[in-house]
Amino acid sequence: MSLPKALRLLKAPSRDEILTGHPVRVMVRIGAPAVVSSILFSFYNLADAFWIGRLQGGGSIAAMAGIQSSWPVVWFMISLIAGFAGAAVSALVAQNIGANRTEDANRALNQLFLVGVVAGFVIALAGSITARLALPVFFKDQTVAGEMTTYLVISFAGIHTMLLPGLAASAFAASGNTVLPVCVNLIGVGLNVVLDPMLILGWNPFATVFRLLHIPSTGVFASLAHLQFPHLGIAGAAYATVAAQGVSALIFLALLAKGRRGLQLQPRLMRPNPHLLWRALRIGGPAGLGQSTVAFGFAIMIALISRLPNSVQALAGYGVADRIFGLLFIATDGLGVGLTTMIGQAIGAGLLDRARELVRKGIRALLVVVVVEAVVLYFARHPLVALFLSGKDAAVLGAVREGTSFITLFAASMPFLCAFFAAEAVYRGSGHNMPAMALGLIRLWGLRIPLSLIFAFPLQMGSTGVWLGMSASNVLSGIAAMLWLRTGSWQRAVIEPAQTTAGGP
Repeated sequence: MSLPKALRLLKAPSRDEILTGHPVRVMVRIGAPAVVSSILFSFYNLADAFWIGRLQGGGSIAAMAGIQSSWPVVWFMISLIAGFAGAAVSALVAQNIGANRTEDANRALNQLFLVGVVAGFVIALAGSITARLALPVFFKDQTVAGEMTTYLVISFAGIHTMLLPGLAASAFAASGNTVLPVCVNLIGVGLNVVLDPMLILGWNPFATVFRLLHIPSTGVFASLAHLQFPHLGIAGAAYATVAAQGVSALIFLALLAKGRRGLQLQPRLMRPNPHLLWRALRIGGPAGLGQSTVAFGFAIMIALISRLPNSVQALAGYGVADRIFGLLFIATDGLGVGLTTMIGQAIGAGLLDRARELVRKGIRALLVVVVVEAVVLYFARHPLVALFLSGKDAAVLGAVREGTSFITLFAASMPFLCAFFAAEAVYRGSGHNMPAMALGLIRLWGLRIPLSLIFAFPLQMGSTGVWLGMSASNVLSGIAAMLWLRTGSWQRAVIEPAQTTAGGP
């Protein structure tokens, strides 16, 4: 590929290109930067897991289990607002831009940004109280519960650093610009990669650099080489993540204050507009409710795994395997962002034939990608899990076995899970989130939790039963999602006709 063509791929496509260009090529142009952004974001979790895995002895397994068990709790606390605001801003910004109504797109962004700021304070307070009071009751292993409490209290204190960058990235993606979030996230990830070993293990980067470059430790260099950094363990992972995401949040705020592609934070547009907020609630409410219910279900799954005889090893192995799966699904998630944007703008422009073409060709491309990934993952499963869990003691080896077993069963269901996520992307772009909410609830509460519970305990299959129940739920829900998508219920715009658009405040 020539350099001009490569650079063109980094340029956000115009509205006309999104509405008329080659479906897969435009999806890649929008989605490729989103893929890179997701890869960068995943390094937050991967870096945490890698350096936590370097803690000495069984402490690394308890801390790994603590991090894995913490995420569903964080997800549950933020998902109602993040899901609602993210889904609403994706649909309203994309469809208004598709209809060539940039002012309405910007008004929606400002209203939902205000919601995110106010909700963040509520979540921070509620999350901190939940972490301190509820975790020791729900989790049998008190060492893991203690690690979770430490991680969660710090994470909830910095909850705005999770909410606001996600909202800004959704708005830019809906406008077709996924390159800018990549650049911002790159800065945050770079900072996190440096801070993690410093705060988790107390590593002095200056001493290492001086040693590699053969710089004598004298004078000022001696002071730097002998600096003592705190050995904070799981707390260090939380501090590093909050600090790095905080820098990303500040950059996003600066960009939105200046204005990009018609999207700009303006105080006059943040005065509550009941009509627009009600419309946003109708669009994003099902997504937020669905995500929060699904997140609570995942917290229940973690609690279920914690009741297994080998709960600590199972949680640690599952935690590593889950991060590996998250890395693999980055490609399809990123391309799904492209699919959401294109469908939203096509529906907003009234081009239903174009929208149907995007669904057919987009889902086909996503499935090809994930099938290849599943095959590669199956054959590389053991060394990948072992990469994150160092040591030869029984606890570490048990966690590696559990992670490998989970991947073995879960990899077969990856294409079906991809189909499920693709259907969600279509409904998100169309603004019809009720079907997506229903599908999510069926996958988790109707299939995953009951099947895992039955296989693990009444049938006495232990952790293997949990992994089997999770895999089976992906297969059944993926089939259901594709059948539901074929009904065509997503082919209707959610924005108001131009002549009845609500005025600004």
